[in-house]
Amino acid sequence: MNDTYVEVMVARKKNPLVGVGRIACYVLSVLFFLLGIVSSGFLIVIAAALAAVAYFVFPRLDIEYEYLYIDREISIDKIMSKEKRKNVYTVDLNKMECIAPVNSHELDSYKARNLKVYDFTSLEEDRKVFSIVYETGREGTVLVNFEPNEEMLRAIKNVFPRKVIEY
Repeated sequence: MNDTYVEVMVARKKNPLVGVGRIACYVLSVLFFLLGIVSSGFLIVIAAALAAVAYFVFPRLDIEYEYLYIDREISIDKIMSKEKRKNVYTVDLNKMECIAPVNSHELDSYKARNLKVYDFTSLEEDRKVFSIVYETGREGTVLVNFEPNEEMLRAIKNVFPRKVIEY
């Protein structure tokens, strides 16, 4: 079998407030712990809760997306803190209507219908973002935004030449 395989990694733009919030949680947890030793045990519980938030919640906000194109299917994985991977969406390209840049006029009729939009992009302004118009069974038609590279677009265009719009 001659399967085509293309992999693209996209890091989501980091929010600077996440780092500030994480440091603030650690500082507040140390402060509440020291105050809890002097006054009451309840402040120690608050300190432990703040430390747990800083340790478990904030790392999940460091996100990367991995797009895998394997033989007429795009699998989108979400990677949190470069440690935990989760498959968030799979697109069967046999069911797609088209792929076009987000600002293309080909998508105007779909945007007018207020379809559900899934955004798996880096949120950077200078990136070329494409939308897949995809027909699902349970949700109807959806738009899936992603940032493929030239190799992935070429591989999809080889199989679906009339469905890939590059302007």
